[in-house]
Amino acid sequence: IYDWTSGFHPGSMWNLYGLTKNEDWKNKAIQYTELLDTLQYWEGTHDLGFMIGDSYGNALKYWDNDDYKKVMVQAAKSLSARFKPKAGIIQSWESNDRWKCPVIIDNMMNLEMLFEATKISGDSTFYNIAVTHANTTIKNHFRDDYSSYHLLDYDPETGNILKRNTAQGYKDESAWARGQAWGLYGFTVMFRETKETIYLNQANHIADFIINHKNLPEDKVPYWDYDAPVTKETPRDASAAAITASALYELSLYVDGDLKELYLTSANTIIETLSNEPYLAEVGTNEGFLLKHSTGHLPMDSEIDVPLNYADYYFLEALLRQRNMIK
Repeated sequence: IYDWTSGFHPGSMWNLYGLTKNEDWKNKAIQYTELLDTLQYWEGTHDLGFMIGDSYGNALKYWDNDDYKKVMVQAAKSLSARFKPKAGIIQSWESNDRWKCPVIIDNMMNLEMLFEATKISGDSTFYNIAVTHANTTIKNHFRDDYSSYHLLDYDPETGNILKRNTAQGYKDESAWARGQAWGLYGFTVMFRETKETIYLNQANHIADFIINHKNLPEDKVPYWDYDAPVTKETPRDASAAAITASALYELSLYVDGDLKELYLTSANTIIETLSNEPYLAEVGTNEGFLLKHSTGHLPMDSEIDVPLNYADYYFLEALLRQRNMIK
């Protein structure tokens, strides 16, 4: 349960329940969600938003459960223990020989749980930490073209930037595909929760970078890094595409006119692509996963051209959002 991806499987069960209203999926979702109960007290990761928010948090969309609400608030307290007030960030990975206080763009995805905890508890501490982290990320994490570094190393006492790296991408100055999707999704959530236009503008700029990138294939499923050399063997990342589609469906709710049409068209293209060969697996294949052709951590030779449970999670979430928008 301590793997950062442990919340995506129960989250997928909740998404399937949302899509089908089949009680079997709800029962499975409850079973897998409650296996993660003890994570609410774990201060050893920044990924509690993925782990608890995508399991217990999704459950609360369908089930008004006071015990689950308590888990969400306790998890927010545990995540908040990683906040470094002098630097204005939530620390991601632990300090090591390479980095003093590393913060990755993925961390934007864990802020949604903090907002939910404020709604449940009335404690604005969580809200304020989320806003502070997002503001620091806007200030430091992005380049002039609104692409994002994967990792910044901070001095936690001064807030000074010690290093800018892209650990899971092609090189430090490249745009790792999933990292761009995390940023798009994260700042879309920030606008939803605060209604501050700085976050809407940031999400729009990131969307522009992704949709109009010269290396984005016509089917809208990106290569694992937007700056990686492209050959017939260059891996795609279906997970980045699924995250992007889900984010674009929501972002389309907050804009009008041509921009709205662009976001919907792009998201629909991604979902159409992922819903067919070569990305959608045949039943009984692909170890039971829905999607093929995702890339986890290519520089470490890990999870290259494989199914990943978070690709399935965001694909299902995007389908759910698409259906709700059609309704």
